[in-house]
Parts: sequence; C-alpha cells; structure tokens
Amino acid sequence: MDLVRAATDERVLRALMDHRRLTRAELAALIGISKPTAGESVRRLSEAGLVADTGARTPGGRGRGRVGSYYALAEDIGTALAVGIAPEGAVTEVVDAYGEVIARAEHGISRPARPAQVAAAVRTVAAQAAGKAPAPPRLAVVSAADPVDRATGRLVQLPDAPFLVGELDPVEVLAASVAGPVVVDNDVNWAAQAERAAADPPLADFAYLYLGEGLGCALVSDDEVRRGATGLAGEIAHLVTTGPRDRAMPLTRVFAELGLHRPGTTAIDVDRLLAAASTPLHATLGRAVSGVLAAVVALADPTAVVIGGPWGSDPAILEAIRAGFAGGPRQVEIRAAVVRERPALAGARLDAARRLRADIVASAG
Repeated sequence: MDLVRAATDERVLRALMDHRRLTRAELAALIGISKPTAGESVRRLSEAGLVADTGARTPGGRGRGRVGSYYALAEDIGTALAVGIAPEGAVTEVVDAYGEVIARAEHGISRPARPAQVAAAVRTVAAQAAGKAPAPPRLAVVSAADPVDRATGRLVQLPDAPFLVGELDPVEVLAASVAGPVVVDNDVNWAAQAERAAADPPLADFAYLYLGEGLGCALVSDDEVRRGATGLAGEIAHLVTTGPRDRAMPLTRVFAELGLHRPGTTAIDVDRLLAAASTPLHATLGRAVSGVLAAVVALADPTAVVIGGPWGSDPAILEAIRAGFAGGPRQVEIRAAVVRERPALAGARLDAARRLRADIVASAG
C-alpha cells in the first residue's frame, strides 16, 4: 500500500509541475485515479508541506456543481541554482520546479582569471540570486569553461588551457549556498545537452564542437554524454591536424601560427578572427577543424556533427568546415547549433530543473 501511495503522490506532484495548478477532480481525471484517491494524495502532500491550496476556486453553485479548490506546489518548496563560470564572468540563475528562471545575478571576471577571484565571484552571484528567490535552493548545477574531474567536480588545469583558474573546487565554493548536492560539468557537455533537447528531430548520437575562445567537443552516444574515465573526453585542442602551409600541428597551435591568440594566452581572439575573416583564412580554418572532425567521426561514429560557438556558428566558416570535410572517407551531416544564446547555461538550467523535480518527488516519500 505504501508503494501505491508513493506512486500516486509522485504522479500528483509531476502533474502539478506540468500544469502549475489543478483541482482534485482535474488531478483525478488527468492521472486516471478516483477523486477520493486524488484527495487523499493532496492531503498527504499538503501535510508534508509540498502542496498548498492556492485560494483560487472554480465557478460553482446554481447548477454548476460544487466549488473546487485549486492546488499547486507550495511556494517554499525550494529552487535550484544554475551557475555558469566562463572567461567573461560568473552568472547564477535561480530555477523553480516549473523550469522558469525567477532570479539572476552576474559578476564580471578580469583577465587573467585567478582562482580566488573566480571563487569570490561565484559566491557573490550565488548569494545575490538566491537572495531574490522566494525559496532556498536545494541544489546547484555548475557549467565551467574548463575540464572537470568526473570524480570530484574540481576544475582541472591542463597545459595551454585558455581559461586558467587552477584547480578551482565549485562544490566547496557553493556548499554553503545550497542544502543538497552540487553537480559540476564542462560547459561544452552542457551545451550539447541543450542542443539535444532543442533538436528536431531528436539527436541521440552526435558530436558537438564548440569553437570560441576555447576549443571543445562533447560526445553524445545512445542519448548520453560520454565523459571518459576522468571526465576529459572531448579535449580536442591537442589533436594533430593540418595547419598553415599544410603542416601537421596541434589544433591549438594553428591559431598561434595565424596570430589569433590573445596576447600572453592561448585563448582565441574571436573578434580579431571574425574581423580578419577572408577566403584564405576560411580555407585554413576549415582544413584544420575538418581534420579534427575526421578523427572524431572515425572514433565516435556520430550521426551528425553540430558546430557551435561564437566563430563556429559564422556561416562562412561553417561552409569552409563542410568543404574541408567533404573529401574525407566518412561523411556525416555537419549542422549549425540551434541553441545560440549561452548554450552551456541553457543546458545547466535544464538539468537543474530536472534534478529539482526529482528531489521534490523523492522528498514526498
């Protein structure tokens, strides 16, 4: 009987998450249970502080039936944080169980970024955003523009990484801001998850290539992001490809040879790259990126390659990549990313809402 009640309560909670407010009669019809069963579930969830009477009523009386009360998730049921850590700054969004952003805070980061500075910025935006929310955050999901250790959630310092923040520990930084877990992943992996959710028709096996200040690749296979043993799958910067004058070199060195790095760093100067764009430069970049794609396609066997990022989404560069890839032995579709506005944060936001819903449902048991 307890299992039946738990299953009913979960269905009631998920129905309210999808529809925001429902009467007991509407819940019964929607879920396919009796009105008394729906009423008992609402009573249990109300006593647990998860569901509340909104005060709104259905029209009733004078032959129109009994007045019905609308129920919704309790206002203080909790929220989740979606946190972005990137070269341009830190941002935190507060997400509710409906997937809506109800508060937001941003804080810039000077270059070069230092661990203490980044940690302070993350704490600041988390506190500011949470302070604007009607309920405290239960958990946090973090997108970081650096490799992430799969076991610990710490950022990993790799040679020539463009965003140098040392081994920052977002889990420790945010521990005091949330009641539950802090989940951390690489920004390109989150961007791929946002793309997977937005794709029509859906993509279950694809590679997502991010071309911006940094270079990254996410591999999605059987509808799951593949992170590798330590979380470093998809680090493509040092894959050998064809560079200027047809010389073999790591992908990151191509931009050094072309004079497209920011002074003193390995970060790509996106504005300069786009301003200097010409047919010869397009061809060089197309050959270099397509050489990397050939390796990715040979090893991962995706149905498509999605290209995103500030310069990867440039139409002329995208066509140059397609042209460079066209002569290879393995051909797959190369398409532009659908999600253009902060795709990594969009992916983290989706996951934060999903985890928040699951946590709320689990608390009902």
